[in-house]
Amino acid sequence: MSATRNRIALLLSLLVLLSLLITACQPAAAPTAAPQPTAVVKPTEAVQATAAPAADHLADILKRGTLIISTDPAYPPQSELVENATRPKDTKCAADQHTASEFKGFDIDAAVEIAKRLGVEACFVTPDWTLITSGSWSDRWDISVGSMTITPERMKALYFTQPYYTTPAAIFVHKDNKTFTKPEDLTGKKVGSCTGCTYESYLDGSLAIPGEKIDFLIKNPQFKGYDTDTSALQDLALGDGIRLDAVLTAEPTGQAFIANGQSIKELGGPIFFEYLSAAIDKKSGKDSVSFVKKVTEAVQQMHSDGTLQKLSQKYYGADLATAAAKFDVNVLAQFP
Repeated sequence: MSATRNRIALLLSLLVLLSLLITACQPAAAPTAAPQPTAVVKPTEAVQATAAPAADHLADILKRGTLIISTDPAYPPQSELVENATRPKDTKCAADQHTASEFKGFDIDAAVEIAKRLGVEACFVTPDWTLITSGSWSDRWDISVGSMTITPERMKALYFTQPYYTTPAAIFVHKDNKTFTKPEDLTGKKVGSCTGCTYESYLDGSLAIPGEKIDFLIKNPQFKGYDTDTSALQDLALGDGIRLDAVLTAEPTGQAFIANGQSIKELGGPIFFEYLSAAIDKKSGKDSVSFVKKVTEAVQQMHSDGTLQKLSQKYYGADLATAAAKFDVNVLAQFP
C-alpha cells in the first residue's frame, strides 16, 4: 500500500507542477483601459450655418429695372417684330434684347403693361417655343407672355398667373378645298401645327386644360410639326395638297392670315377654348412666389380696369378677356 501511496503522491505532484508550468506560459492579460471622458464639441460657425436663402426673384427684377420677357417674333396678331424700328437711346434693355418699340401685338402690349405696373422696363427675347414650355430657363428670361395655355403637364415645370385672355382653337383648310366640310373629316389626314404646343396635344389626344372639357374630333391624324403654327399656315396656303390638308391654330391667328389675303378658310367654328397666361420658371434658382403673386395681381387689375378688354377689341375685334377674368386661379393649387 505504501508503494501505491508513494506513486499516487508522486503523480499528484507532477500534475501540480504541470499546471504551474502551463499557467506560467500563458501571456499576461492586457490591462483594461480606463474609461475616457466624453468629448464636448463646441458648436462652430460652420456647424451652425444653414444654406443661404434663395434670392427673391421680384426683388432682383426691381433692382435691375427690367422685366425680361420671352415671346414669339412671328405670331401676329399676338406678337411680331417691327421692321426698321427705332431703339430708344435710354433703354435699360441689353444689346441682345429687344425693346418694346421693336415689337407689336396683343401679347406685347399686355407684357408692357405688366412691366409698367411692376415699375420696370419691358425687354424681349425670342427663344424657341419648346425651350419656353419645358422650363429650366437658367435665368435667361424672367417670364413668358406668349399666349401660353395652362395645362397640367406644363404646370410641372412652370408657375401660371391669372389668365389674361382666352382664345378659341380652330381648323383651317385651303380656301379651294371642297373635300372637308367638318373637323371630323380630317381623321387620318395631314394636319400641321406648332411642335410642342397645345394644338399638337389636341391632335394626339392628350390635351388637358383646367376648367375645360375637351372633345377630340380628329382621330389619328398625320401630324406635321412646325417651329410655329404660322409657318404651318404658310405651307397650307400653297394649296398643293402634298404638304398639308389642314392646320390647327388659334382662330385669331388664322383669321389674321385671311385678312392679309392668304388662301385659307376656317373649317366650322372653334373646337376648344384655351386660357392663356403668363408663365414663370419653377426651377429658376430664385424664390418666385412673390413674383408670381405680383404678376397675378397686375393681370387682375388689368381685367378690372378694362385694359385687357380694350386690347382684345383692338387686336381681335372681340372681347376675349372677360372669360379669363372669371377664371379661378386658385384651382391651379390642386396640381403639383
